[in-house]
Amino acid sequence: MNGNSAVDAMSSGIISGGAEDMSETDQAWYCVRTKPKHDHIAAANLRRNLGLEVFNPSLRFERTTRSGIRRVTEPLFPGYVFVRCALEKSFDGIQHANGVATLVHFGTRVPPITDSIIEELQSLFPAVEPLPVENTILPGEEVAVGEGPFSGMKAVVLRVLPARQRVQVLMEILGQQAPLELDWNFVVREGRNTVAHLAPVLVRRQNSLACA
Repeated sequence: MNGNSAVDAMSSGIISGGAEDMSETDQAWYCVRTKPKHDHIAAANLRRNLGLEVFNPSLRFERTTRSGIRRVTEPLFPGYVFVRCALEKSFDGIQHANGVATLVHFGTRVPPITDSIIEELQSLFPAVEPLPVENTILPGEEVAVGEGPFSGMKAVVLRVLPARQRVQVLMEILGQQAPLELDWNFVVREGRNTVAHLAPVLVRRQNSLACA
């Protein structure tokens, strides 16, 4: 069975048996899997061409690399966007939208997402624009030196000195542990340059909104 035949078969199954509790006009949130690195393309096409409400939260933060600090924007859920629609009416259009791989489904069933879950996420991301978050270096964090005479060496952060934009690290030199001060632009985080490590920032933001 080719790709189009598989989509047609799934569409038929959903319309005939997967959405029996919803009318053609009932709307709900669904999860759409996008093609790799096509999150923004899929979201734009679903909005513009199908006129659907789309939610694809993203974060903007500074990422330290070996070539310096870069400001990047990444989706909170890479490879997925959320769309609100009447499934039977919009299924085919979503499946064939540019940038879309498929609606997330289990067999022939496309499960809706509870409104309260999306609403809670939307409270953290009230605007279409990416949410800026501060990606700070923390004491005790393992890092690598990206530039200078100690490039490539591993160290542990002792103190962060924001006024001077420097960090104090503990590094092994000639078999002995030695404290050093480095420009924080030279420090590369080990294993923390992903969206996942920013989750505590979102938790703090949610708590601050709840207390407001």
